Order: sequence, then structure tokens, then C-alpha cells
Amino acid sequence: MVAMVSFSPCHAVVVAVVSLMMATAEAYFQPSAWTPAHATFYGDESGVGDDMGGACGYSNMYGIGFGTKTAALSTPLFNNGKGCGGCYEIRCDGSRFCIPGASSIVVTGTNLCPPNWALDSNNGGWCNPPRKHFDMAMPAWLSFARYEGGIVPVMYRRVPCKRTGGIKFKFSGNAYWLLVTPLNVAGAGDIGAMSIKGSKTDWIQMSQNWGVMWQAFSNLGGQALSFQIWAGSSSDTIICNNVADAYWGVGLTYQAYNNF
Repeated sequence: MVAMVSFSPCHAVVVAVVSLMMATAEAYFQPSAWTPAHATFYGDESGVGDDMGGACGYSNMYGIGFGTKTAALSTPLFNNGKGCGGCYEIRCDGSRFCIPGASSIVVTGTNLCPPNWALDSNNGGWCNPPRKHFDMAMPAWLSFARYEGGIVPVMYRRVPCKRTGGIKFKFSGNAYWLLVTPLNVAGAGDIGAMSIKGSKTDWIQMSQNWGVMWQAFSNLGGQALSFQIWAGSSSDTIICNNVADAYWGVGLTYQAYNNF
């Protein structure tokens, strides 16, 4: 048995108890098969000021560690917000606009690329379902394709998200309606379900508000808060104990010591 425990009263305790027989690679999120799609770009070459967090609930891409390695996802990939936070390895494929020898790039899904039914799906309506499409921040797109291409065929696959440090929890709302945005989520990156536990309550199932934002309707004021997260694209779960102490406040971000 392996146990990792922090004794800080104000932050997360990572209690990961795993039998040695279960501690195999199969227990963690694995890359998917390569799949064809297309990619375009938004913004300008600097990437400064671009913020593609709308439909997922993210903001300040640099501040939360994504930088310009982001993409808005077409409807099938966005999947009602379940694609938010997922990591996608993308490579240019078979276009004269692909940069020879360019490496693939890993981006995080941070927004929805909405359909445009006024345009044909093969002529401007690039994000119309059932197309799988990435509208990438320009610096990410220019890493493997030339500007004049505009749109290129790509191959992509879901890959584990690599993050530094523990999961972060950004608090909004109030003591009776707590809105939580998980950030810096490793592994699958996406979230399928969340629960919250106050120091005076049992586990309370949270509901998805929109994108990566999850809410709890309960009086949680004056209690230390713990969280349990179920990954959306794998069977992985994690418990972050005592992420915030009893004096937590909205508008603040708290960091656990553990991650997927």
C-alpha cells in the first residue's frame, strides 16, 4: 500500500491508497488512436489578449498555465462541455501548407467552436457537426502550418494532460451556493463528476453549471472543504482533502497537493 499525506491544515491531503496489483499503467488515462480532423486558427500571431475560455468557463489563459496552446472544439469534441480541459495532440497531415518536419503540438480544449449553418460544412462552416474540428490559437497553429493555408487537415489523439503541482479550485458564489472551477487538472484533464464535503457534512454530489464549472447548493460556510473528482474520459478518481480551511472565501483559488 502507498499513502501520500500532507499534514497542512489548510491545503489538500492527497490520500492515494492503491494496491500494488492495481498500480499499472492501465489504471491511468491512455492516449487514444489517431483520428482525422481539420484545424483553423483565431487571433493574431502574438496570441496576446486572445482568450478562448467562453464556453468552458476558463479565463486568462496565461494565468492558468495554458498560454497559447489552446483550441476551441467543434460540437462533437466539445460534447456539452465534457471536452473542456482535455488535451489533444495534433499534427498537420497531407497538406502543402504543412511545415515539413514540424512536430506535433499538444493543446487544451478551452472553448466551443460553434456551428455556422449559413455556410456549407466544406466551405466555411468548418465547425458544423458532425465535423471534428479544432480552431486553434494562432501561435499553436503556426507551429505546424503556414499562415496562408487557413485550414489544414490534421490527425489528432487524446493524450494525458501534463500539469505541474496539485489541482486548483477557484471559488465563486457564496456560502449557500458555491461555484467551483477546477484548474490545472492532469491525466484525462476533463471532469465527469464532482463531490464536495464540508467538515460537518457527508459527501454532497455537485452538478455541472456549465463548462468546467461545478456547483453545490448547501450551507458550507465556516467548514473546511474537501473534493472528489471523477475523470470524464477514464475511470480515474481522486480525493483532495482539506483543500480550503473553514475561513475560505469566494474570489480565491485554493490548491491541493495532489493531482491525477
